Amino acid sequence: MKQINSRIQQRSIWRLSLLFAAISLLFTAELSAQEKTGRAARKDSIKATKTTEGKGFFSKMKVRAARKDSIKAVKIAEGKGIFSVLGGPGYTPELKLILAVGTLYTFKTDKEDELIQRSTLNSSLGVTSSGGIIFKSILTSFWKEDKIRINANLFLKDVPDHYWGVGYDEGLNTPKSDSTTAYDRFWWQVNPTFLFRLKKNFYVGPVLDFNQTIASNESQGVLDDSYYQQYGPNNYNGGAGVVVQYDSRDIPVNAYRGTLVQFQTIFYGAWLGGVNNYQLVDIDFRKYHQLAKIEGQTFAWNIRGRFTFGEVPYAELSQLGSPMDLRGYTWGRFRNKSMVYGIAEYRHMFMKRASDERGKHGFVGWLAAGTIMSDVSDMDNWLPNIGLGYRYEVQPRMNVRFDFGVGRDNVGFYFNFTEAF
Repeated sequence: MKQINSRIQQRSIWRLSLLFAAISLLFTAELSAQEKTGRAARKDSIKATKTTEGKGFFSKMKVRAARKDSIKAVKIAEGKGIFSVLGGPGYTPELKLILAVGTLYTFKTDKEDELIQRSTLNSSLGVTSSGGIIFKSILTSFWKEDKIRINANLFLKDVPDHYWGVGYDEGLNTPKSDSTTAYDRFWWQVNPTFLFRLKKNFYVGPVLDFNQTIASNESQGVLDDSYYQQYGPNNYNGGAGVVVQYDSRDIPVNAYRGTLVQFQTIFYGAWLGGVNNYQLVDIDFRKYHQLAKIEGQTFAWNIRGRFTFGEVPYAELSQLGSPMDLRGYTWGRFRNKSMVYGIAEYRHMFMKRASDERGKHGFVGWLAAGTIMSDVSDMDNWLPNIGLGYRYEVQPRMNVRFDFGVGRDNVGFYFNFTEAF
């Protein structure tokens, strides 16, 4: 068994290494090319704005901000890449205080195509006060006149964590402590999707998912849990499936209008090297309504159901409390075979003074509720959620978000690029 686990870990490390190398090469090559061609635009912008700087501090700051916006506008018009970096604190119930650095790189896969959307590579690296390290990288890309879409999620966590057991009652009533729920968790996931357009707004394609959880330093409460005993500390899973999608959103990472309807199913098993045989069905519905003639006031809502069947390891059960759903709950506290949640969110970007142009600052407010269950017919126990957030536009239609969410007996503060849904 130890030899099998060793081989699995070696394959895992190789997959991660290759993916990191591929992303790094793509990013470095693109950024280098865009930087060379963007120098002339920057020089012209500096010449045009330098003479207009006032003597006061705030006047100079405004002029310099306008200069940066001018450079970005030129680069966007020419289809060039833009790189943004931000850092800041966060707090989640499971990770405690987080210090993170985030990057957002946007680019066009074809600079000659005026209609194709800009692709995004959103990455962040954080360290936690509990002694953990977290990394994520999310690619959303558009190719060949939007006939092909390639998306990929890469996650890596090495953190002290907690496991309450499986089910609503376990998550609600199991006391959190070093002797009942604590353990150390190493987890990674590589999840690429390839979509091909069949007709306007309709896409279909394959999806892959490779993930692994390695638990260590388990508390006695974790070791005594029957579900944990069934699957043990080391679970590698490999799966493949299909995605069917209708997507009419104007900008997927920050939609003002449009609809997303997505059906996804993945089959995990030994045929891709996994140690567990199970199936995932994920149904996601999102709707966006522009509330005013001027863009920036949006009512968005999301209903999602995630259902698993078969030998599902504890780490891959449906879990509420991520930065993308019920913000404010401890991620992983409430887990089971299936989950359903709904979110209604109002998004507002303020207008610039004395103009009809959308500004860079905004806010959001949301109401949400979700439930977990072992059987889809059992949806009795719902978890409420409410929150507020601040938005700052770092690139056109690309926001950094600071969200404060409140759950039943938890709160969380989140720092991320792009919207939750």
